[in-house]
Amino acid sequence: MAVDPAAGRLRLYPGQKATDAMALVPELITAEAEPEPDQAALKALSDWCVRFSPAVAIDAPDGLFLDITGVAHLWGGEAAMLGDLRARLGANGLFFRAAVADTPGAAWALAHYGGTADILVAPGEQGEALAPLPPAALRLSPEAAAQIQRLGLRTVGQLAALPRAPLARRFGAETLARLDQALGRAKEALTFRRPPTPWFARAAFAEPISTPEDLGRVSLDIAGTLCARLEREGKGARRFELSFHRLDGRAQTLSIGLSVAGRDPVRIAKLMAPKLESVDPGFGIEVATLAAHGVEPLSGRQIRLDSLRETTPQEALAPLVDRLINRLGEDRVWKTAPVESHVPERSAAPAPPLTPVAPQAWDPERPRPLRLFRRPELVEQVIAPVPDDPPLQFRWRGLLHRVRRAEGPERIASEWWKGTPDAVTEGQVRVDQIRDYYRVEDETGQRFWLYRAGPYQADTPARWWLHGVFG
Repeated sequence: MAVDPAAGRLRLYPGQKATDAMALVPELITAEAEPEPDQAALKALSDWCVRFSPAVAIDAPDGLFLDITGVAHLWGGEAAMLGDLRARLGANGLFFRAAVADTPGAAWALAHYGGTADILVAPGEQGEALAPLPPAALRLSPEAAAQIQRLGLRTVGQLAALPRAPLARRFGAETLARLDQALGRAKEALTFRRPPTPWFARAAFAEPISTPEDLGRVSLDIAGTLCARLEREGKGARRFELSFHRLDGRAQTLSIGLSVAGRDPVRIAKLMAPKLESVDPGFGIEVATLAAHGVEPLSGRQIRLDSLRETTPQEALAPLVDRLINRLGEDRVWKTAPVESHVPERSAAPAPPLTPVAPQAWDPERPRPLRLFRRPELVEQVIAPVPDDPPLQFRWRGLLHRVRRAEGPERIASEWWKGTPDAVTEGQVRVDQIRDYYRVEDETGQRFWLYRAGPYQADTPARWWLHGVFG
């Protein structure tokens, strides 16, 4: 699976049979490969590299792609950024080969087959840099690379000089696609560990920080930097991720969400403040990064000269909703929105608390209970004239209720046209999926929503259920 420098000098190589290697070097020391821990370590390294780029992709089994577009200037250029990366990893006993180029394919080829450990290719010059490399540098299959070399094509430059049609016909479309990706003629999709975002800010410290006060001050400062950029571009974001990178290489990430897109650094820092207590600084934090997700256009709003600022209901509720969401969780703060369905269980659905709801509403001629039970509850001792009259009395949760007023029935059947599981063959609805609903009021003024399952049948006892209460 791998060889160290000493084994490499003895002309041993990855993929060689262990018995052949032992025959060449009898004193060879071997160890069992551990692919799963290696993969876990590579994932941890990719998360650590977020301090350099918000877009990091894993190139298994031993590589990483970092998209540094728009972030290299934070280090003073690509060379300084690469030097900082090498120094930090070298301090932890990790040594690597790296290349910076316009395309992932060119960077991979130069990192694996280039002549030096650090290679920086000027924009638009990847063709010249790739020309002397072997065809295997294009990430071809071993069979394709071997066939190309058997035909005497020793370099990428020779391969690129061939006519495209014969090249694809002889070596396959994959070879042509890899060549185009490396030269920048075709795009290549990378799978990033985290959703990439160009909205990214970084703060590095001359001395490591660890106190809660310093963390709070840093969160406000870095939020101010990113929000100033968002304001210049007329943007706002719905989610922010603040990462603290420790001296030991571990990163701790805090995340907050906004109900409406925003860019107020003070508000963001206040939402982050309660989460700072969970940060373990270890021996100190040397870098902090902030990424914005869900970025969308956000128009500016002029504040009145007097102190009376006009706000919409959404703007007035947004700070409260944001505090509740970040304290309780997004799945616990919502509002009910109407859904176009006459089936009670499907006529409403959770919606984001401040998102405008579509204009459709429930039918006022068919009022629904204020509280609809998740599951209808069985009622007993029901006395009702047949076939379609409302009940005269019923027992629910141990209490007997005598009906004083009633309305109904309102017949509701399943939505068989949607192909739901409760639809039966031949277009017929099952009897137990037909409900006759009644709105009833007992002698004490309590109002209930009951239904009889299925139409009246003389030879079958009626079954009654309570589905909700009106107040």
